[in-house]
Amino acid sequence: MTMHQKIVKPKIGLLELGRQLGNVAEACRIMGYSRDSYYRFLKQYQMNGEEGLREIGKSKPNPKNRVEPEIEEAVLRKTFEYPAYGQVRISNELKKEGLFISPGGVRCVWLRHDLEVFQKRLKALEAKAAQEGLVYTETQLIALEKKREDERDHGEIESEHPGYLGAQDTFYVGTLKGVGRVYQQTFIDTYCKYADAKLYTNKTPITAADMLNDRVLPFYNSHEIPLLRVLTDRGTEFCGVIEHHPYELLLELEDVEHTKTKARHPQTNGICERFHKTILNEFYRIVFRKKVYDSLESLQADLDAWLEEYNERRPHTGRWCFGKTPMETFKESIHIAKEKMIGYEEQVSDDVSAVSGRH
Repeated sequence: MTMHQKIVKPKIGLLELGRQLGNVAEACRIMGYSRDSYYRFLKQYQMNGEEGLREIGKSKPNPKNRVEPEIEEAVLRKTFEYPAYGQVRISNELKKEGLFISPGGVRCVWLRHDLEVFQKRLKALEAKAAQEGLVYTETQLIALEKKREDERDHGEIESEHPGYLGAQDTFYVGTLKGVGRVYQQTFIDTYCKYADAKLYTNKTPITAADMLNDRVLPFYNSHEIPLLRVLTDRGTEFCGVIEHHPYELLLELEDVEHTKTKARHPQTNGICERFHKTILNEFYRIVFRKKVYDSLESLQADLDAWLEEYNERRPHTGRWCFGKTPMETFKESIHIAKEKMIGYEEQVSDDVSAVSGRH
């Protein structure tokens, strides 16, 4: 049965049943139609036959309302000129130039060009500038700078070199008999994807600070580069008043900037969330089926062995890794971090002069 027959057959059946019974109401009750529908079907059938029944209820295509091409171009021009403006202000700005379009019309233009959101307009502006070699105006620069500040405030930071940004988070491992609850403090360098983790029996500011002080900061100090910024969520183990919060106090003493994720947006710290999924599937769910742990130290020893495998021998497909291990990426790009350190160039030139003087 064709689609045409599926649509038309019940309607013809209704009309035929009404004719046989001589009672429209009874025919509609049996077939499940209203009497208004019966009389509409009957009128269409009398006018156009079966073809008329097929057209009932099929809406005619309604093309989108279109403004004049020159007005649409003016809307796009003004949008790229003032990306932070809303639809009402764009409409008012165009009225000053003698072009009249309602705020709703401006939004329709934005929807057609995928510009209805401020972030989309900024991305389109950046792409247009890169493609056409445009020079940003002061208004455009302010809008782009505001976007970057918002991204930085909410943890959306582009990592430039090892030590530029580290992500830290707390992961609940489970409960060990005789030990109690086990929590993992996780740290990941967002550039090279080097990861470290330490186990604790609670999650407090002291344990979060101990992770940095015992494992993370000594690692960077041993390679003579600083840790510039740490990204965490807004958990109580990471956030508080500096004077009364060990973690915040340690960051202040070590001159490490603290960036917090946007509230209720765990995906901002997605690199830690993804690592937790990896370590859960590749380590914890396997070792807990092979061995019964009665102490935190024995579990930490196996975790350290797995982390060594992860960092030293397991290829990573992260942005800057290109199939290399995290430690290979770290060692190959450590010079970028050192070149950005204040006084590094002077130190290198002094070393070169000293070597030349000896020769």
